[in-house]
Amino acid sequence: MLGAMYDYDLVVIGSGPAGEKGAVQAAYFGKRVAVIERSPALGGACVNTGTLPSKTLRETALFLSGYRQREMYGLQVKLTGTPSVPELMCRQEPVLGHEGGRIRVNLERHKVDLLEGSARFVDEHTLEVTPEAGPPRRVSSDVVLIATGSTPHRPAFVPFEDPEVDDSDSILRLDRIPKAMVILGGGVIGCEYASIFAALGTKCTIVEGREQILGFLDGEVNALLTKQLRALGCDLLLKKEVVDVGRTDGVLHCRLSDGTDLECERLLFAGGRAGNTRRIGLERINAAADARGLLKVDDKFRVAGVTGGRVYAAGDVIGFPALASVAMEQGRVAACHAFGIEYKQKVASQFPYGLYTIPEVSMIGETEESAKKKGIDFEVGRSRYGDNARGQIVGDVHGMLKLVFDARDKKLLGVHVIGERATELVHTGAAVMHFGGGIDDFIEQVFNFPTLGEMFKYAAYDGLGRLRQREEIIAERVQKL
Repeated sequence: MLGAMYDYDLVVIGSGPAGEKGAVQAAYFGKRVAVIERSPALGGACVNTGTLPSKTLRETALFLSGYRQREMYGLQVKLTGTPSVPELMCRQEPVLGHEGGRIRVNLERHKVDLLEGSARFVDEHTLEVTPEAGPPRRVSSDVVLIATGSTPHRPAFVPFEDPEVDDSDSILRLDRIPKAMVILGGGVIGCEYASIFAALGTKCTIVEGREQILGFLDGEVNALLTKQLRALGCDLLLKKEVVDVGRTDGVLHCRLSDGTDLECERLLFAGGRAGNTRRIGLERINAAADARGLLKVDDKFRVAGVTGGRVYAAGDVIGFPALASVAMEQGRVAACHAFGIEYKQKVASQFPYGLYTIPEVSMIGETEESAKKKGIDFEVGRSRYGDNARGQIVGDVHGMLKLVFDARDKKLLGVHVIGERATELVHTGAAVMHFGGGIDDFIEQVFNFPTLGEMFKYAAYDGLGRLRQREEIIAERVQKL
């Protein structure tokens, strides 16, 4: 057997979403697999420094602020004292501990060896593993999957050594909730943290160089989110470039291209993430990362430049879309391609995005803007949380569910949700899209009552009504000819 000349068939660097799922996928099909992890805590940034910790803080902010109950009871809760962020994240330890434990059990159940230490390539088939204590060791493998994840991008012009300057990792270790915060970057990370801290009473100012925040969202949804962020107390400074960040007379300032000078009690830089590739010895396998530390891969997730083609990469380390959900699929698909397993050969062409802002936002597929750009004859259907019984019950009267569909055959092209449980609701539409369905599928379904899910039916009815109006207008024009 070819693999017998190596210690393992597959060695995975990193235990985050891509690494765990890639390792287990190969092990499920009988491959000898090991995962190298330098941190005592498994799960990578998703579990330990990013996704789950920030969502834990979000739930605390929602609870303490009474945000969900404001429309029902007119309540607004204010924090007393100056609690630290770690104190507010009382649910973090059990949540993160449970997920880390689940990953460890999953690896053990599939007989995946866990090697503790930092990994560095010796050659395409050999890695040196250096533990925190003790001598390094070498392991060989037929295939290597790089799943090292990412860390916050830290440009030189931002003085991260300043104690009042944070990135998206260090912000979760604040010793107190600040009264005010300037956030550089109106992307997903910046908007999520702005809404969380605003709900906790912090005056947040988002600085964004583009014309709008979150430009990939459907325009109508974007406008609703922008309105809600402002209602939370966030200031949005758009089309503003940062010229300088530094201290003057001991006070932290952020200076913008239009001359605006922002005094900063606290500053969060939320300008994206960088791949963790600097210390893994890419030069020894003829591979190179870009300026952000990201690796280029082909459609089978093989790393560009590697002579033998037996080094793969998946997850944040290859860039877009940098979603945990997609990273899991990339890891699985990479493992299948590596060993010719006819099981998962590609990642779904369309996948949902989830934004854990306040309010929640989720989407999949075409927006109105992208459909127009592609020349698609489309129509939309909308339903409002305020017109939905469950929406009234949960106290969300501002949310909306929007369907984008082909006007010719009513095939569903896109789903956009802003409001309570948006990231759960979107999956109903995603399933219909996956099976090539249309808005009539929602008409024919029976939904529990009262549920937010039944908004799909009423959005479909709204869309059908718009189609009828179009037909009537066309008929009137024909009669006038």
